[in-house]
Amino acid sequence: MSAYQVKIDTIIVGLHDYAIRSLKDRQEYEDINGLAELAGISSATWALFGVVWPSSLMLADIMDVQALVGLRVLEMGCGLGLASLVAARRGANITASDYHPLAHSFLDSNSDSNHLADIPFVCSDWAIPDLALGKFDLMIGSDLLYEPNHPELLSAFIDLHASVNVTVIIIDPNRRQQAQFTQKMVALGFVCASEKIQSTRSMALNYKGKKLTYTRQS
Repeated sequence: MSAYQVKIDTIIVGLHDYAIRSLKDRQEYEDINGLAELAGISSATWALFGVVWPSSLMLADIMDVQALVGLRVLEMGCGLGLASLVAARRGANITASDYHPLAHSFLDSNSDSNHLADIPFVCSDWAIPDLALGKFDLMIGSDLLYEPNHPELLSAFIDLHASVNVTVIIIDPNRRQQAQFTQKMVALGFVCASEKIQSTRSMALNYKGKKLTYTRQS
């Protein structure tokens, strides 16, 4: 039996209800086999993967309307995988990735609860190249820039796995690393567009973050 406690919330995205299994709160913790410690995840940050963050809700809303047909899509730092679930329901060729050892099991549980096929998952550490992961046409993520080294690691990871004509969508709640990340992406040949998110949900949550879109073409 798990030491951590979970809850099930219903989240409405577009015309669909999603049953999302998450941690009961940010105080939950379990690392019996030391897998999180090996991955460099401290007890203070262990629970972050298992929370439905405002930025993930914004990304899910975008995936409900984003053009996805014919694209290979990767969600980076998927956590509970809400955006991946929305994309999968729309028939996207979606792969989810995260470095937390429990992210895969929570993603599978949420896929099952929402009557969706299991979404392909890759346990991915941005600092360790994995050429087998391949290239993607659309790369998405929410609130990924919360550590000082994330701009360098994430931009290099994106560069490695970006297809020739790629679009990258990052939802960022105005983290201080945002500007540095954009600088690194521009140095890699990306063009950046930044826009404040204005939607019914963002207004209800008083969300102040931005949608960052990076594009690069041959």
